[in-house]
Amino acid sequence: MAQRLAVDIGGTFVDAIVFDTETGALRLEKDFTTPENAANGVLNAIGRLDLSLADVETFVHGTTLGLNTVLERKGAATGIITNAGFEDVFETGRYHRPREKMYKLTYDDPPVLIAKRYRHGVPGRLNAQGEELEPLDEAALRAAATRLVEAQGRASIAVCFLHAYRNPAHELRAKAIIEDMYPEVAVSISSDIVREYREYERTSTTVVNAYVKPIFRTYVAGLEASLGAAGFDGAFYITRSGGGALQARVSADVPVHTIFSGPAGGLIGTVALSELTDRPNMIAVDMGGTSTDACVVHNGQPALKYEAALENLPLMIPTYDISTIGAGGGSLARAENGLLRVGPQSAGAVPGPVCYGKGGTAPAFTDAVLAMGYIDPARFLGGEMTLDVAGAEAAVRTHVADPLGIDLTAACRGIYEVLLAKTVSAVREITVEAGLDPREFSMLGFGGGGGMFVPLVGREMGVREVIIPQASSVFSAWGMLMTDIVQEYAQTVLLLLDDIEMADLTKAAGELADSARADLVDAGFPETAQLVEHAAELRYFGQEHSLEVSIDGADSLDEIRKRYDDAHLRRYGHAMEDPVQLVNLRVRGIGREPKPELPRIDERGAGDAPAPRATRAAYCFARGDSAEFAIYDRDTLLAGDVLPGPAVIEEATTTVVYFSDQTATIDPFGQIVITPETDA
Repeated sequence: MAQRLAVDIGGTFVDAIVFDTETGALRLEKDFTTPENAANGVLNAIGRLDLSLADVETFVHGTTLGLNTVLERKGAATGIITNAGFEDVFETGRYHRPREKMYKLTYDDPPVLIAKRYRHGVPGRLNAQGEELEPLDEAALRAAATRLVEAQGRASIAVCFLHAYRNPAHELRAKAIIEDMYPEVAVSISSDIVREYREYERTSTTVVNAYVKPIFRTYVAGLEASLGAAGFDGAFYITRSGGGALQARVSADVPVHTIFSGPAGGLIGTVALSELTDRPNMIAVDMGGTSTDACVVHNGQPALKYEAALENLPLMIPTYDISTIGAGGGSLARAENGLLRVGPQSAGAVPGPVCYGKGGTAPAFTDAVLAMGYIDPARFLGGEMTLDVAGAEAAVRTHVADPLGIDLTAACRGIYEVLLAKTVSAVREITVEAGLDPREFSMLGFGGGGGMFVPLVGREMGVREVIIPQASSVFSAWGMLMTDIVQEYAQTVLLLLDDIEMADLTKAAGELADSARADLVDAGFPETAQLVEHAAELRYFGQEHSLEVSIDGADSLDEIRKRYDDAHLRRYGHAMEDPVQLVNLRVRGIGREPKPELPRIDERGAGDAPAPRATRAAYCFARGDSAEFAIYDRDTLLAGDVLPGPAVIEEATTTVVYFSDQTATIDPFGQIVITPETDA
């Protein structure tokens, strides 16, 4: 077996890519997402690769199944068992309003995910040190489980007891009892998912896991069975929200760690590309069918956080700090009260944009792109699909141009500019508002719509260059080929550094590391393929939020303190003399997988220049009017080619568009590097 396979599910397309570890060859395919049964789209895309699954040694999968299950409120019937008197922790929360709703007088919290009648408390209590104050009342626990399953029809139960992050004994006993009573019921306990303090956040994370678990487990088992029937006998992994991947059988028990699995692949690829091309500062912008995701890689490291939010639900999981907006190729445009609106509603894969001819009637961003002349309607998806130009133009006129009293060109330009404003705002949030100057960064554009849109975003923000990588439309799947297997381990400490002995800290970190190594051995990784990273989450005493610093190589608490002071100075512009508190210890266990190298392409001979295949009239944002765009086929371009704008570069699965004040250069790896004309 010499093949590595990766598949990423998007809102409109499923991307599949296969890497031959012996020859270094890459092949890619796309197929439509199948919302009614996501596994069908995966299998269809794999089928287009025309490979023998018996030759595949690893299959890495990124999926939005968990995310969509929560967003669409289509999860399992779920109940909660907690300590008596604390049944309402999940609903009370912290009453944090979303920023956009901060001053809205009519704001109400969305309906709670688990209604009060499905939340039951049982006697039993631990103190903050994990010592038992009151034994778990097993009779009450059995009665609560019986009510939830037999009387209330719950198929999944979340168990979250006070201070289980210190001592999981009560939760483990509860899980054993419920599984013995009802083997068919999915049970999630907080100590299996997050071993950190913060009662509400820990409960919310456990509830989301329970809500998704039966659906996710069924999906993974069904997909694994279908792949096995086709001859697959290799390792099956699901990408994690914070990078790396989990074994599929592990992810089926803790699917909350894969909630943001889809966008993670692109960030893994961005980090790999940053290292391979010696570009430590990059802004990744992934434009897909339903959304656009942006994230920063600074000094070679992606922005990570350990608390995310899904709607109004906090999740204590490691995840990339991704800014997401509802703006993609399928985003629907309309006139509302004299204003142009674009997104967050999307045409998705079914019916898709009007130009797909699959029954869509409302114009999408892709319809505007086609009407502006950027896409060749006869060469979409390598000529497999012919787009309906007249239908796209009619839809934009009917729903946007005529209601607003403008012409077709102005309507299409307006659709672009609305999405541009949204995307620029999202990128500013993770750069300028974090003290970073985007002009010091390269911008990486990928996803099905990245090439058509990101050069315009980079132009607007003044970045030094916009890079469109090879296979940009399936770059997230390519990133999954670059992933390693990662397990995260954490333990809440909540002690001042002054009250800790270095030997005790080393011992606690070592115990977490031992767990990491044991799991890596269980996953089949020899010691030579293992890497264990140690970190501490610290804060000045009295602060609410903390910063993570590496403690690898630190031989004293003074060294750890200095690392934290330096990190605080970089982030906030100052350091303090206050005592420093250790909040959490963290360990990452990494199992290293073989990765594809970035292949180099041939150079063009001296004096030769690439000739455009054709020219086409299209709208140029630099000129504010129509212009003749040179049309190039990407597979004919060679390293060193210089292509002044305005131009369109076409390939089978995407289109790259840039304008008269920009110039594209093909680098040794076949990437399109677009720079402002004055810097070319």
